[in-house]
Amino acid sequence: MKNAQKYVVALSLPLAALVATPAYAAGVDAGTLIENTAQATYDAGGGTETVDSNTVIVKVDELLDVTLTSLDPGAINTAPGPEVLTFEITNTGNGPEAFTLTADPVVPGNDFDTTVDSIAIDTNGNGVYDPGVDQILTGPETTPVLDADENLTIFVLVTVPAGVADSDLSDVELTAEAVTGTGAPGTTFAGQGENGSDAVVGLTGADANAIGSLQVVITTVDLLKSATIVDPFGGTSSVPGSVITYTIAAEVTGSGSVDDLLITDPYPAGTTYIPGTLTLDGGALTDAAGDDAGDADATRISVDLGTVAGGTTRSVTFDVEID
Repeated sequence: MKNAQKYVVALSLPLAALVATPAYAAGVDAGTLIENTAQATYDAGGGTETVDSNTVIVKVDELLDVTLTSLDPGAINTAPGPEVLTFEITNTGNGPEAFTLTADPVVPGNDFDTTVDSIAIDTNGNGVYDPGVDQILTGPETTPVLDADENLTIFVLVTVPAGVADSDLSDVELTAEAVTGTGAPGTTFAGQGENGSDAVVGLTGADANAIGSLQVVITTVDLLKSATIVDPFGGTSSVPGSVITYTIAAEVTGSGSVDDLLITDPYPAGTTYIPGTLTLDGGALTDAAGDDAGDADATRISVDLGTVAGGTTRSVTFDVEID
């Protein structure tokens, strides 16, 4: 009986395919050559023989993808003048790519529009804009080439105009576009990928955008001082011996707060402070320094209110006697 012929087919993969490599966001590196050779062994009656197929080589195309996010925890409290918005760009493709950046301050719904002064990159990697250290990009503002999965912190430098009102909001939109090209997913740029591969637009369209937000916080303090008089006869005349009670109302307005709010008032000439009459919001303060918010020395009263939120009014009173 003729010997039965037995065939066994095996796939021979290159060693590199069997070694664990870093997993980029979009998989295998662009330009990688994936090589594959089939092999067959058989017995035709004269022993085992082996035959290889031709080797099929596939070059991995470059996938163009990107994400862009705001690194600010929310709307930045601001006032008229310079401000910095912080973003992070990540190359989520599988090959090296640079991205063109555009900042648009005119966003529908803004209460005001900022002026975009420039776009900078975080040269020293500390996440904070450092003037004179971090690189200002020149037009067209383009990032350095980013490797697959590499990210970069971007600063958008703006100026908030004068004339804005407390609580006004403004958005700035930053857009990043792959230098090689953008388009609908699957759009191909022949031969423009890594190592001569094609560049193929990924699911992000090879462009991304993110919003940075600003909220105006303008907090002011108004002082209103008033006086009431009681004379020695129970009337209101201002004669020697009359007691003047001064009331100082500190009204804080705005959506923010003020720090280190300190009220001082020198005693008027021709009067003498009456010890123990200093109060804050109706509560008695001592004249001694350091034990509470109040201090009354030989020349003036002082009350340290510390941090006071907008929408708050604090009241200080003290008495003097006309000499």
